[in-house]
Amino acid sequence: MLRRSLLSLIVPAAILFGAVPALAESRLALVIGQSAYKSVPALPNPANDARAMSQMLTDAGFAVTTASDLSQDEMRARISDFAGQVAAKGADTVALVFYAGHGLQIDGENYLVPVDVDPKREADIPIQAVRLNDILNTLTSVPSRMRILLLDACRNNPFPELSKTAGHGLAIVDARIGAPGTFVSFSTSPGAEAEDGSGANSPYTTALLASAKEPGIPIEDTFKRVRLAVNKATDGRQTPWDSSSLTDDFRFMAGTSASTAAMPAPAATKRSVDEWKRELQGKPIEVANELMVVAGTDEAYEAFAAIFAGTPRGLQARDWLDRHRRMVAWNDAILANTAAAYRSFLVLYPDSDLTATARKMIERLRYRPDLTPAAALSVPATNVALAAPTCPCNTAPPQQEQKAAAPVKKRADPDPPPRRAGKRPPRVVVEDDVVVVRRPPPAVVYEPVGPPIGIGIGIGGGYRGNYGGGYRRGGY
Repeated sequence: MLRRSLLSLIVPAAILFGAVPALAESRLALVIGQSAYKSVPALPNPANDARAMSQMLTDAGFAVTTASDLSQDEMRARISDFAGQVAAKGADTVALVFYAGHGLQIDGENYLVPVDVDPKREADIPIQAVRLNDILNTLTSVPSRMRILLLDACRNNPFPELSKTAGHGLAIVDARIGAPGTFVSFSTSPGAEAEDGSGANSPYTTALLASAKEPGIPIEDTFKRVRLAVNKATDGRQTPWDSSSLTDDFRFMAGTSASTAAMPAPAATKRSVDEWKRELQGKPIEVANELMVVAGTDEAYEAFAAIFAGTPRGLQARDWLDRHRRMVAWNDAILANTAAAYRSFLVLYPDSDLTATARKMIERLRYRPDLTPAAALSVPATNVALAAPTCPCNTAPPQQEQKAAAPVKKRADPDPPPRRAGKRPPRVVVEDDVVVVRRPPPAVVYEPVGPPIGIGIGIGGGYRGNYGGGYRRGGY
């Protein structure tokens, strides 16, 4: 009887603990939902998204802190407190931040928007909002095993004056050039705008909730499923994007997946455009679209757009490809941060939504000094004599140069005069000539430069400082 009673307790306990991942690491999550904006219309779904995500992450073994409708000061305080919690847990911690609300890119930087902002011009956003790079800097400043940022923040720009000049969507963030162990996901591709959705949750959060609950799915495959689900739910209008520098495996839920075959598997190696054309040729358009979205590469999109040119799906693929290439070129210009780089961008894309920003950056960079001496730029490094500035005060007169070059005849010393008794004449000491060389200060050449940049993951352009450079669509 006793053995049977113990068995009746052990079996339900095993089932209960089996539903939660068997974790060696600590899992901490900060979930923020921004709905009640004060100066613009409220967003209905972020608060719902935050509640649903908090429950899912709790089921996945995270200790979750949930916050909603935060001001700028409150958002910064919550992020700082969260970093302190991560530091207290130690280096074997997975730190996850989920944000739902408005997000903007200003001058190539991404900003998350508190509910108390009321900007009148673009320059107000860096003062009133929270820079994404600052969040990444804060998280990477404390030891952790992994940092995951999930941003349902690519909704339309709600500020009419800013929308006239600011770029659409968010700028690229390349996690690969920042601290290893970082994963960033956007609800749509860089430069595009996401939908808030007509249901209880946004299309991105709806897909994420379903995919993350699948047991035993690596995080990269989880977000491939998210891409495909959102693309289908929005009829191709929205496709999420992610960038990863993870070096360890991560799964939201432990266990074995029962639906691995539900998603088409992309090629193991990168394919050329011609190889993708052979792969997609003859397939139904929806099947070909799924293969393209899961792969998420320029080559796949270019091949699809060529094969299905003129169809709605083909036009969507061409639009995605053109926008992605434009955002990559913009990211390159932001990382270089020179007038020449922005001019090159304008040559390629003279009439894009980023044209006004590029011209503004060129004008702003006019007053950055280049402290490299002009002589050092024009004189070969091997010619040391020419590398130093010269002036007449250290140049020998021509007559003296001629005398120095002529041969000198040695004369016999004359007989010394006879020595006389008496006081010795005073000795005259002739000191060596002291030559004072006055060198002019180095020439100052003014070359435009940009505003100071932050971290890093720029996570540029978007992700600058510790982050920036390089790119990758879909699975960055």
